[in-house]
This record gives sequence, structure tokens and C-alpha cells, in this order.
Amino acid sequence: QYGWDYSSPAEIMSEIASLTPIYGGVSYERLEELGFLQWPVPTPDHPGTPYLHKGEFTRGLGRFHAIHFQEAAELPDEEYPFILTTGRLMFHWHTGTMTRRSEKLEQEVPEAYVEMHPDDAERIGLDGARQRPELVEGRVRVSSRRGEIELGVRITPRIRPGVVFIPFHFAEAAANALTHAALDPIAKIPEYKVCAVRVEPVR
Repeated sequence: QYGWDYSSPAEIMSEIASLTPIYGGVSYERLEELGFLQWPVPTPDHPGTPYLHKGEFTRGLGRFHAIHFQEAAELPDEEYPFILTTGRLMFHWHTGTMTRRSEKLEQEVPEAYVEMHPDDAERIGLDGARQRPELVEGRVRVSSRRGEIELGVRITPRIRPGVVFIPFHFAEAAANALTHAALDPIAKIPEYKVCAVRVEPVR
């Protein structure tokens, strides 16, 4: 059994910094003083790195492979006019089996939602869409050719018109139940980031 006798999260961060070179200069004291640090931060006096692999890649030269462009297996049409893309939120991990048990993390994002642009929200009949940026209000049904889910809606200009985003951490509104099973021809990874959906207000 691991001896979990830390007195604070700061102590845990100190252990991480002592074992992982890219976090070597990260401490709670520095985070409180500076507000944030962008890794790699190899030493306590290092200012942080604006972007990973600044100056060079870890293995020297970068490797580039030309590939042929291939359209997504399913694109929007009249019946399913939006592109759905799925992804992570800062506060949860994968299907939420660990992070959704944390009271603090659940307070940050307690339920699933779909993000959509104000123009699209207005187009599907969400009343007052332009007056509610970034607010979860009401519920919508998101449907694809494979299934449907109901969830809250967040109206935000940060997402492009014609595209909607759903985090995949919530089993009760399982975003990946909507996605397409088409595989990438080389990596054989399912095409979870693009599929066609319809979004309708739940009255």
C-alpha cells in the first residue's frame, strides 16, 4: 500500500517536480505568485515555455509525412445540418468515472451540455439566444443517424457557426453514442470528431 501521508496538494506538486524534469520548476508558491506557468519549466528560476518544443523537437529534426486528404465519412445535409465534434473539458477525465466523484470538480461542470453559436441557436428557435452568451439555459435534443441525447445548451460565439461541441464525460448524455464508426485508413481510429447531427429545442 502506498504511503499517502501528504499534508497538502503543494507537497504532492513538490514530489512531482522532483521526479519529472519538465515540472522541475513548478511549485505552488510560484503558481500563487505568477498565476500560471506553462510547462516545460525545468528549473525554479525558469520563466516557463510559451509552447512545447520551442526551438527544437526533443528528438532533433521534426518528422513530416505527406498524406492524402480524405473527406469525413459523414458531412452535414438537410436532415442533419450541423457538424458534431466531441472532446474533453478541463475539469473531467475521459468518461468521468474518477473525476465525477470529486465534489469540487462536479461543482465546476455538473452536467453535460452542447455548445453552439448564437446564429445557430437563433436559427433553431432558442428564444433570446443573443442575450444569453455562455449561459446554460433550457434543453435540446441532439440526434444523429445512430441515436439521440438530451442535454443543456451553452450559447457561445467561440464555436463556429454550423459546428456544435459536446464533452464526452457524461454517461447520461453519451456524446459518443452519436458518433460515426468509420475508421481512419491508416491509424484505424474511429472518426469521433466529425459527424452530422440535428439540434432541436426540447419544449
